[in-house]
Amino acid sequence: MTIRKIATIGHPVLRVRAREMTREELASTAMQTFIDDLVETMRDANGAGLAATQVHETIRICAIEVKDNPRYPYKPNVPLTILINPEIEFLTTRTFANYEGCLSVPDLRGVVDRVSEIRVKALDRQGNPIDKVVRGLTAGTYQHEVDHLDGKLFLDRVTDTTTLCTWKEFEKRQLAGFAARATEIVREFGS
Repeated sequence: MTIRKIATIGHPVLRVRAREMTREELASTAMQTFIDDLVETMRDANGAGLAATQVHETIRICAIEVKDNPRYPYKPNVPLTILINPEIEFLTTRTFANYEGCLSVPDLRGVVDRVSEIRVKALDRQGNPIDKVVRGLTAGTYQHEVDHLDGKLFLDRVTDTTTLCTWKEFEKRQLAGFAARATEIVREFGS
């Protein structure tokens, strides 16, 4: 496996809408190796997710995993999930304020309103269909990663720029309050 270089804000690859994958492409040894690299890169960077566009590949693949992540101690654990050609359907108009950061936007955090309940349709890495409902903070993570595949960054969704802060200032001034709100979100939505 190879740790890939993560594109950072300003690189044009982050603004490209990724193309859909065919089952034949997905089945190739090269694509399965790429998926392994994507997962390894996400884990190496302590990310909760990583999209192919973030590692300079404009294909509709993302990985999501939260396992006692030190960057996001308030997030519930999510088993490793690979999404190929994901589509999201909003199941409610209800949103929650999510303090987000991004491996492609180093050392910056800001509040984004995320839909609290979504339906995700995709393929897994073997080409099997995924069709599931995701709620709460986990729904926010899924939306964040699929946004990457559409050429969007969380900064595009920040409506109040006064919430933007560095990681250090977030930890110092916002983490405790957001962690308490995150606990309520998890209690209400189950994830």
